[in-house]
Amino acid sequence: MALLNTPVIPEYITVHLGLPDQPAENVRVRFVDYIKNVASSEIYPNWPESAIRANILAQISYALNRVYTEYYRSKGYDFDITSTTQFDQKFIQNRDVFENISQIVDDIFNNYVIKRGTVQPYFTQYCNGTTSTCDGLSQWGTVDLAKRGMTPKEILREYYGDDIEIVMNAPVANVPQSYPGVPLRLGNVRESVRIIKRQLNRIADNYPAIPRIPDINGYFDKATEDAVRKFQSIFNLTVDGVVGKATWYKIKSIYNGIKRLNELYSEGLTPEEVERFYPSELKEGDTDGLVLELQYILAVIAFFDDQIPIPPVNGVFDERTKETLMAFQRQYGLEPTGVLNQPTLNQLLAVYRDTRANVPQSVLPDNSLIYPGRYLLQGARGDDVTDLQNLLNRAAETHSFIPKVTVDGVFGPGTEAAVRAVQQHENFDVNGIVGPLLWNRIADLAKGIA
Repeated sequence: MALLNTPVIPEYITVHLGLPDQPAENVRVRFVDYIKNVASSEIYPNWPESAIRANILAQISYALNRVYTEYYRSKGYDFDITSTTQFDQKFIQNRDVFENISQIVDDIFNNYVIKRGTVQPYFTQYCNGTTSTCDGLSQWGTVDLAKRGMTPKEILREYYGDDIEIVMNAPVANVPQSYPGVPLRLGNVRESVRIIKRQLNRIADNYPAIPRIPDINGYFDKATEDAVRKFQSIFNLTVDGVVGKATWYKIKSIYNGIKRLNELYSEGLTPEEVERFYPSELKEGDTDGLVLELQYILAVIAFFDDQIPIPPVNGVFDERTKETLMAFQRQYGLEPTGVLNQPTLNQLLAVYRDTRANVPQSVLPDNSLIYPGRYLLQGARGDDVTDLQNLLNRAAETHSFIPKVTVDGVFGPGTEAAVRAVQQHENFDVNGIVGPLLWNRIADLAKGIA
C-alpha cells in the first residue's frame, strides 16, 4: 500500500483524538478494533443487517483511503486519521462496541470498495442523511433501502454508482510509510524513483513549467533531477534536486490533490499506474540481476568482516545468500529475516560505502577498483566519476573497442559513449549506466583480466 501498489489491510491505524491542528493524543489501534469502534459510534445495532454491512464497508473504505493515500502524513502530520466527524469518522476511545456489529466487522473488515478499473480504496464519503446531507451515502437512507430488500452491494451502488465493486479478503500486513527512508538523488536506482517520476509527470499536466521525464524507470537521471528542481521551485521547497522527506510528501500531496484521490469524484489509479518494475523485497528463491548485485555488495562487506560469511555471487538467492544476509542484519541491529527489504537495503548501502572508504592500503592500494556504492550515469559528478574515467582509460589501453575519455569528474557524453561501448562488447544492457556489476567488469578490463 505504501508504495501505491495493490492495497492491503493495515494491522494498525493511528488515530488523532481531535482536529488535525489541535494538540491531542495519537492512539495506535488495531484496524479491526478501530472499525468496530467507528461503526458502533456512527450507526445503530438494530438496523437491518444489509444496512449495517453497507455502512461498515463505507467506513472501512474511507479509512483505507486515508491510509493508502497518506492523506494526513503527506501534510506533515504523524497520524492516519482523526476522531472527529468534522474531518473523518467518529471514534470514541475505550467505548464499548455492539456485539452484532463486532461480529459483522470480523467478517468483512478486510473487504473494501473500489471503482471499477481503479485500485485505490474508494473515498466513500457519507453523512447521516438527516441533520446533514452530502453527495455520498446517507446512513439513515441505507435503512430504507435495506427494508426494500437491497443487498449491501446494491445499497452502495445506489449512492456511489453502478461501477462500484467490492474487493474481498484483502491480505492484512504491516504498512510502512511510503518515504523510502533515505533521500533520493542523481544515481539512485529503486522502485521509489519510478513512483516519483510517474507522479511528477502527472503533476506536469497541471503545472507545465515542470519538464516531463521521458523514461519512467527506476533510474534517477538528469531529467528527473531537473523536474524535481522545478517542482521544488514552484512549491517553495529547497531547490537542490534531491527528494528528501519534505519533497517526497509534497509531491505526494500535490499528486493526490490533482488525481482527487481523497474525493468522491476521483480520477482514480489504474493497475498500470501502480505496476511495479522492481520487487519490494528480495528473498530466497529469487533469481535475477538484482540478486547478483546484492551478492556482490554482501561479498565486499563480508570480505572485511569476519562475522559475516562470504556468499556465492551467482545470481541465485540460495540458502548461503540468506545466511549471509541474516548475519549482516544481526550485525547491524536489524530483524534477521533473511529478506532484503527497504530498511536493510538502506543499511547495506551505507555500510558498503563506509567499508569501501576505509579499505586499508595494505589490502588494496587502489580502492577505485571497488564499486563506489552508487549508480553513475550522465550528469553525475565527483571523485567516483573520476575513478570511473581513469578505469576506462586504463582499460582502453589494451582494449581498442573502448574510446578514451577526458578525466574531469563529469559524467558527460564522452564517458557515456565509453560505458556503452563496454556494455555492447560485454553483453550488458546498453543504457550508459554503471552499476556494481558493470563497474566490476570495467575494473577487470583495466587490470587486463579477459
